[in-house]
Amino acid sequence: MKTVQLVKHKNQDWKYVIENQALKAPLVLVFGNRLMLEDDSIYETIKQLFPDGHIIFGSTCAEISANTVNEESITVTAIEFEKSTFEVKTSNTLNTDLNSFKTGNHLINKFNKSGLKYIFVVSEGSFINGSQLSKGMNAALNGNLLITGGLCGDNRRFEKTIASYNENPKEGELVAIGFYGETLEISSSIHGGWTPFGPQRIVTKSEGNVLYELDGLPALDLYKKYLGEKAKDLPGAALLYPFSVTIEGDRQSIVRSILNIDEEKQAVILAGDIVENAKVQLMMTNVDNIANASERAARQAIESRINKPQLAILISCIGRKIVLDQRVEEEVEEVIEVIGEDVVISGFYSYGEIAPFHGESACQLHNQTMAITLLSE
Repeated sequence: MKTVQLVKHKNQDWKYVIENQALKAPLVLVFGNRLMLEDDSIYETIKQLFPDGHIIFGSTCAEISANTVNEESITVTAIEFEKSTFEVKTSNTLNTDLNSFKTGNHLINKFNKSGLKYIFVVSEGSFINGSQLSKGMNAALNGNLLITGGLCGDNRRFEKTIASYNENPKEGELVAIGFYGETLEISSSIHGGWTPFGPQRIVTKSEGNVLYELDGLPALDLYKKYLGEKAKDLPGAALLYPFSVTIEGDRQSIVRSILNIDEEKQAVILAGDIVENAKVQLMMTNVDNIANASERAARQAIESRINKPQLAILISCIGRKIVLDQRVEEEVEEVIEVIGEDVVISGFYSYGEIAPFHGESACQLHNQTMAITLLSE
């Protein structure tokens, strides 16, 4: 595996983070600020750098590279696989009448399943229902193949997200990369570091990802009472106080971020589905808990490996970035300390993380987690 990595900050020239070298037909991951990716010349610019590259774009809330987290920038990671191959498939939620479940199912069914080892997904994050997307992808593979990835972001703007494959980024786009190869080894894990607090309440009215009532009371009104003075900063303040959601029959609870509120209907809009009769509880965290959770995720991802990882893909949540603030690089540093400084790191802060729980195979949509995927040939 050969890699090249470079970064462009706003109003600055490209700078190589990993020394430039010739790559043959590389996979080129371009994660960046949405406003910078909307430059009409962005695809041609990257194409000049990697003429035979397979170029995947995704807008982010910040980009992760080496031991740094960059904002108002673009990070490019180009990878030449020497023993493995990959295919790239796309879909667009705006150009089809498929729902999120069928979109995920249709996207994964485009792949040749023979020899397929792993799929990485860069999904638009504005229109998709991430819970249903994950379920649809699992259904295409009977939950028997590792799928990880993330929902694109737009920092705190929440205006729109963009992604693409071998063209200028656009709205509604989903990109999936399928990896093949006998020597390819992939491992993953996630951790959050959030702690539940307050009473546990029952979802008494919901539809899709919209929560209307808890214990028969308007969900938004109840949520505002918990937040007190911080309620005036909604919906942004909600990223600091997500829900722990426990569904009867599930082995583990899942974290759900609140992306928006509906004052008229006294409802909250979550990043993923919320089913009636589920139990929910508010959560909170601090910088140390988040950094420690990233370390645990790294240790779990590496513990069962046969070979040392060569590439690490890190997808973390915008809510974690907000909590970490000026110390945002600490969770990346914790990962590096575990996996080693010679492992190439690429990734971004997202609107949702796609990965299975540790020890499971079927992927799910997560919020407020650090999702780590390690690859080697």
